[in-house]
Amino acid sequence: MTDWYKIDRQGGDRLTDIRQFLKSVLGLESVSAMLVPRQLPTKDAVMPSLVSRPVLLDDADPLAPAFAVNSAKNISQLTRKGLDANIAAVLRPCEIRAHIELVKLHQSASEPVLIIGMDCLGAFSNRCYQAFLEENEGPASEAFCRARLSGAEPSNTVEISPACRMCEQPIPEGADIILGLYGISLDEGLFLQARTERGKEVLDNIGARGAKAPEQREQVVQSLIKERTEKRDQVFEETAAAVNTIEKLSEYLSGCVNCYNCRVACPACYCRECVFTTDVFDHDPLQYLKWSERKGALKMPTDTIFYHITRLVHMGTACVGCGQCANACPNDIPLTQLFRMVAHRTQAAFDYQAGRSADEPPPLTIFKEEEFDEIVGLGS
Repeated sequence: MTDWYKIDRQGGDRLTDIRQFLKSVLGLESVSAMLVPRQLPTKDAVMPSLVSRPVLLDDADPLAPAFAVNSAKNISQLTRKGLDANIAAVLRPCEIRAHIELVKLHQSASEPVLIIGMDCLGAFSNRCYQAFLEENEGPASEAFCRARLSGAEPSNTVEISPACRMCEQPIPEGADIILGLYGISLDEGLFLQARTERGKEVLDNIGARGAKAPEQREQVVQSLIKERTEKRDQVFEETAAAVNTIEKLSEYLSGCVNCYNCRVACPACYCRECVFTTDVFDHDPLQYLKWSERKGALKMPTDTIFYHITRLVHMGTACVGCGQCANACPNDIPLTQLFRMVAHRTQAAFDYQAGRSADEPPPLTIFKEEEFDEIVGLGS
């Protein structure tokens, strides 16, 4: 289903119109609460918030280029143990893909969640977002939105995150409702696309009227995907050259302090107990001395390369490229580039794409008789 709807301008700016739309959705009897990025009282932070009163959506800010948390983790918290209510969630494309992966891994549920997907304009890292706010005296979200849609750089001092610069999936596939931005004038009102029967029912119930598909949208989206794909391939080439030996990989990860922030921030890393926080890696003190004597010098903390290699193996089929691993790293290790490169190649080997479809089982969870014949020797 790809029915388009339109809601005319309500006055004010684009963010005001979006907030009014979200209030209409939350006002439906079928929606108990809404998970949405919201400005905190300090006004310099935007975080996912579960809102149950429409009036509090006056602080909702899904256009903000802030991305401190992948909200798929929040949906998992809300639904994993069962939720006897329906909620709406305003998500970026990578958050939707992570949510789909968690559903397939039985860590989240899709039935209680109405997904409102936003065309993604990208976001800054946590540190760069603060710098961006300092540059803008007026509404930062509106300034960012207009700059990105016009092809201009939104900041003179900081760039959007590496994950966003090479993301070739800016359209929120997997949503019930898409709020379109690309190829649409900011002054035309809101263009919304129903992608499921549930989404169509919601748009009908709030009084949105049918509309034609925006004429320029497909061309703009395909041009953007081409540009991002070229950037992605360039990054993969540079990253491969930077880690193609164990010595180079060790240098690449040398800033790791075993804080495990990347593991905690990753939306698809769901193990209740991580082996790296168990006694397995609580080495005897004499072991450190033996290693030091054998090598002459021992980098502390130890096990950092083993930790990241383990995560690469663990997350290779589930990584959605959201960039939260790098965003959470205190020492700015370019983890996104490494994990995306490995995940892309791993998923391609299985003809799989994380978060592409809820009906597509993850690799290694099913048996295929005709798979990798050249490796197992069945074709010889």
